[in-house]
Amino acid sequence: MIAVIVPAHNEEDHIAACLQSLTAASACPDLAGERVLLIVVLDDCSDATQTIAAGLGVRTVVCHARNVGAARAIGAQLALAAGARWLAFTDADSEVAPNWIAQQLCQQADAVCGTVQVRDWGAHGDGVREQFDALYQDCDGHRHIHGANIGVTAQAYREVGGFESLATGEDVALVHRLQERGLSIAWTAATRVTTSARKQFRAPAGFGATLLQLGGALAVLPAIL
Repeated sequence: MIAVIVPAHNEEDHIAACLQSLTAASACPDLAGERVLLIVVLDDCSDATQTIAAGLGVRTVVCHARNVGAARAIGAQLALAAGARWLAFTDADSEVAPNWIAQQLCQQADAVCGTVQVRDWGAHGDGVREQFDALYQDCDGHRHIHGANIGVTAQAYREVGGFESLATGEDVALVHRLQERGLSIAWTAATRVTTSARKQFRAPAGFGATLLQLGGALAVLPAIL
């Protein structure tokens, strides 16, 4: 079995599109009918996120951590207890390609780090998009790390201790521990995810925060982008 974990804090505007894309990816013929368990971790939600997720038939679990690392870890533990062999992670404001899960498995690695593309640049000026396009490596061999586009074997996840309870950078910390253990990582652009460039981002130093910095004078993009 494969599991996909989505942490969500007040994501009523985005969660339906995210889960619909994951449902389509779960039905990809390349998965040969293998079961895919979709888990939404409702982290201190006070809006309609839970109602929308439940209406789409996915498994939900409630926590009050207000911490994305803790939320991802809670979802991962639920998936492992259910017998998942592969854990895929994305974000509630993101949509995955129809072959996203299958492409992760095709990499035949202990972990997969994919790239992202921005859905709508309307919240930012043209200069931000131009800097992003100039600096971002949307190609195989990149070194970007996104919580919205990560996959890992259950064995490797357990070996490195899983996600830490970090408010931001939990994805980078996990990948660094995988590297330290010498586990194989596929840095690929084949696993496609479209994400939000919203300014009301959740992680204090994540993708959204980095895009705001691009309005300044960054010379390089940090790994978290």
